Amino acid sequence: MTNSQQPIFILKEGTTRTSGRTAQSNNIAAAKAVAEAVRSTLGPKGMDKMLVDSMGDVVITNDGATILKEMDIEHPAAKMIIEIAKTQEQHCFDGTTTAVVLAGELLKRSEDLIEQNVHPTVICEGFRLASDKAIDLIDSHAIEVNEMTLAEVAKTALTGKSAGAVKEFLSDICVRAVIAVAQEDGDGILVDLDDVKVEKKQGGSIKDSSLVDGIILDKERVHSGMPRAVDNAKIALVNSAIEVKKTEVDAKIQITDPSMLSQFLDEEESYIKGLVDKISAAGANVLICQKGIDDLAQHHMAKSGIFAIRRAKKSDMEALSKATGGRIVTTLEDLSKDDLGNASKVDERKIGDSDMVFITGCEKAKAVSVLLRGGTEHVVDEIRRAFDDAIGVVSVAHEDGTVLTGGGSVLAAVSRDLRSFAEGVGGREQMAIEAFAGALEVIPRTLAENAGLDPVNTIIALRKAHSEGKTTHGVNVYDGGVVDMQSGNVYEPTRVVEQAIQSASETAVMILRIDDVISSKGGAPEMGSEFDGMEM
Repeated sequence: MTNSQQPIFILKEGTTRTSGRTAQSNNIAAAKAVAEAVRSTLGPKGMDKMLVDSMGDVVITNDGATILKEMDIEHPAAKMIIEIAKTQEQHCFDGTTTAVVLAGELLKRSEDLIEQNVHPTVICEGFRLASDKAIDLIDSHAIEVNEMTLAEVAKTALTGKSAGAVKEFLSDICVRAVIAVAQEDGDGILVDLDDVKVEKKQGGSIKDSSLVDGIILDKERVHSGMPRAVDNAKIALVNSAIEVKKTEVDAKIQITDPSMLSQFLDEEESYIKGLVDKISAAGANVLICQKGIDDLAQHHMAKSGIFAIRRAKKSDMEALSKATGGRIVTTLEDLSKDDLGNASKVDERKIGDSDMVFITGCEKAKAVSVLLRGGTEHVVDEIRRAFDDAIGVVSVAHEDGTVLTGGGSVLAAVSRDLRSFAEGVGGREQMAIEAFAGALEVIPRTLAENAGLDPVNTIIALRKAHSEGKTTHGVNVYDGGVVDMQSGNVYEPTRVVEQAIQSASETAVMILRIDDVISSKGGAPEMGSEFDGMEM
């Protein structure tokens, strides 16, 4: 009689496990598919994607972060690639497609090394060495920023997007807005983009967009009898309701005499009038209230010539405080002349099909507003995304004080230097560093492909230019070949490129170190074709 041992089941029924080379291949294939999905959007000649969600809402964009956010992706390794885009968007506002494409290329090259029996941990170590060296090399290519280069950074970010046709106009708005809200602290310049309020309204052309040295509120005055415009405005910012206070507990008032009712109503009216008188006594001719305003209070304000807005958002109140210099008061009892903000004009204007209130002419305003216009809702939405990218990179460049030349020039230069660095590194890590150097060239190659140029000839021309010491030469997507990006005023912030390299290499390393995928949901999707495991 033979001893037959029963198989031992550790994982519960329905759980699938993929391990070894198969798991690595699946994860790399998923990551490459995501990178391939956004690759065609890179650069000035990149194409747009139309994304339709389950509700039928349409988004047309070539912004990498937006595309990946809207895609319904299930594969866990593909989700890790999407995290790169989120991180890039949060820290740098641009370069999301670059980071994702770079991560996909690093994994593609590492797959070739794995097939040559180079261990994943060796590849990871090589990638870490290459990433650290690349960041050091990038710093040597940095150029100091000034107001002119800030405008060029904005233009570079807008090129290739729907707003590209008016990039001169929008870049000027971006730079003026960033400089207006920039503040110097002990460590340098700090830009808080929350101080730039962006409102969008469809109707009109993109060139109807404007920067306001104050705040735009998507509100209208509460009473038609109020003045439509107030010059030399003294603005009271109140976050309590201007109405009769209700008791905290249920209360019943018993009235036995008609004169008592009349007296009761008169008392209410005099209380409301007293509140309005307090506003007038403080010298305010404009009231912005975070809560409600009673109908009777509106009537008395209109008679007193006070311009009032109710139910303003908390963020708008804080922005108004920064712009006008006014203090937000909790109760009208505390309102005094010193609490009022100042603006040269407050007026209500018809924008598109609705009224908006403009509070302009705020001296030393530390909060400004931008009104974006466009022909249709989809156009305005895409203009907003492009503007957010542009103003984001301008703020990053202004904070850091340095920029790099674009067109893939810096990545090509770093790639060349990394190959020289790899020769001095012993062991198999040298192969990983060379693979990393080759992966960096995916950006200039993709720029050439998307522009309809021959990628092989372009890379050869780029390498030749860099071998001659022309380290600022990049891909000319308009006429072909390579040109000096510095003389062409093509710039991007240093932080965008550094973050793209760091996040791409870190994610590639994380995916490479996975050799076992245990899934309790029936397993990770098999990557049989380019878009398996993803729903668009």
